[in-house]
Amino acid sequence: MRDMVALPTGSLRRRAAGGLALIALLSGCATTPQTDSVRASAQFGHEISHVSGVPFFPQKAYQCGPASLAMALNWAGVRVTPDQLTPEVYLPKRKGSLQIELVAAARRSGRIAYVIQPGLPSLLDELGAGNPVVILENLGLSWYPVWHYAVAVDVNVAADEIVLRSGEIARQRMPLGLFERTWARSGDWGLLVLPPDRLPATVQKGPYLRAVAALERLRHFREARVAYATALRRWPDSLVAEIGMGNTCYALKDFPGAEDAYRNAARLHPGSGIAYNNLAQILADEGHLAEAAEAAHHAITLGGPLVATYRKTLAEIEIRQGVDRRSELPLPHTERPATPARFRH
Repeated sequence: MRDMVALPTGSLRRRAAGGLALIALLSGCATTPQTDSVRASAQFGHEISHVSGVPFFPQKAYQCGPASLAMALNWAGVRVTPDQLTPEVYLPKRKGSLQIELVAAARRSGRIAYVIQPGLPSLLDELGAGNPVVILENLGLSWYPVWHYAVAVDVNVAADEIVLRSGEIARQRMPLGLFERTWARSGDWGLLVLPPDRLPATVQKGPYLRAVAALERLRHFREARVAYATALRRWPDSLVAEIGMGNTCYALKDFPGAEDAYRNAARLHPGSGIAYNNLAQILADEGHLAEAAEAAHHAITLGGPLVATYRKTLAEIEIRQGVDRRSELPLPHTERPATPARFRH
């Protein structure tokens, strides 16, 4: 889905109320299949849900994006104000914020930015687990959009309402069916901003590990290490999480932790060249050159698209073995050994 900009104008309280009235008038006969399904499901577990600890920041004109993200970040333990986030996410020419900018800013703050699966069931599951959700809705019409970010914090299915931190209203109550329609116009876009030790209630392994890898690329190594450990508790045989754990430990100079992670990866995934290559790298850094060379040889034998990296690792180990045998000679290779191989997410 193409990123959309939230563009509320004038007094948000007045326009939001007017927008809701207009939608109710023009779409009163529109179907609400998700709401109907939720109401009818006797097995649904979150008829009433409340998320605690979410502060409220009333938004300034055009700045529902910074305000909503600030609420989510503060809930996740990052002390920040909408004014501090505005230079990161607000686009003056567009008078709004793109979804991609909110995701990037959350990650720059060291938090997991996870876009939930579309649909009311996913949203209500997250609220039931105590996770606030930043949502994007269209308070206008398809041909006259009024994009707006808010934070979903409560739901009461029996009362047919969802509660949002929205605009200048700390607890905006909205009929669930009406929310379904306004939210659907954004493709049911919802964003979780989570501390690294917390999994989404509706977590999927691939998207979650990609979100953690984004933290690693931004050099939030401590937070990424915690998140990989959290992932491994859920998916103990995940090669990507184990390699990520090893790489973040390596970046933090926790070499015993990196070795443990790479050994686990090689044990659980004996066909992974990356696991053996990275194990060779850490063993060499720890001075275990013979075992390192054996691991590097094994990585080369396994082959794969990174085999050139594995050969380079072995070559550097063999140079260092030569230095150890002739310690009186000058160091023949002064470059730092290559960092461990990484998955491309």
